[in-house]
Amino acid sequence: MRIDIITVLPRLLESPFSDSILKRAQDKGLVEVNVHDLRPYSTDKHKRVDHYAYGGGAGMVMMIEPIAACLKKLQSERFYDEVIYMSPDGESFNQTMANELSLKKNLIILCGHYKGVDERVREHFISREISIGDYVLSGGELGAAVVSDAVIRLLPGVLSDETSALTDSFQDDLVAPPVYTRPAEFDGMKVPEILLSGHEKKIEEWRFEKAVERTKK
Repeated sequence: MRIDIITVLPRLLESPFSDSILKRAQDKGLVEVNVHDLRPYSTDKHKRVDHYAYGGGAGMVMMIEPIAACLKKLQSERFYDEVIYMSPDGESFNQTMANELSLKKNLIILCGHYKGVDERVREHFISREISIGDYVLSGGELGAAVVSDAVIRLLPGVLSDETSALTDSFQDDLVAPPVYTRPAEFDGMKVPEILLSGHEKKIEEWRFEKAVERTKK
């Protein structure tokens, strides 16, 4: 899989892809993540990528020209299954969507900033708009990192335990059951006896019951 992220603040995305699972996935060659600084695509001598909104109002708007130039360059090099725009009013991101996107080959994620992007970008260049929640962030970079993380960890070979992703919360429309590890007792607090029993079938039944209980709650 290849993910291309377009942003005006590329440094915001350095850390999420430089450690842990996402770094290992890239090192293994299972995913290629490219972060593109939008400013070099600006024709303005000061490399500005935003301007005042027509009609007035507070906040700056990302201009269509540099975004279009970047998208056209990328799309001239390969086919992209989706061109995603991170937006507060997009589809609510969930595990089902992450599963769907993990089956794609090439994705572009455009990160909004300031007051958003020129509406013509959304109308003519974007195939899908995604929101990670009903709140506003300073830009789409953190949202792009969240979506990328959720998608990449589903790729075959990324997790050391191939079944791990399949038992995550929401994969079966349930949140995960409680989990415990050593020691079996700490300051009088004990791990449930069923988990120490070694009875696999009963343990799975207990986990399912607890998952249903948590989900209902």
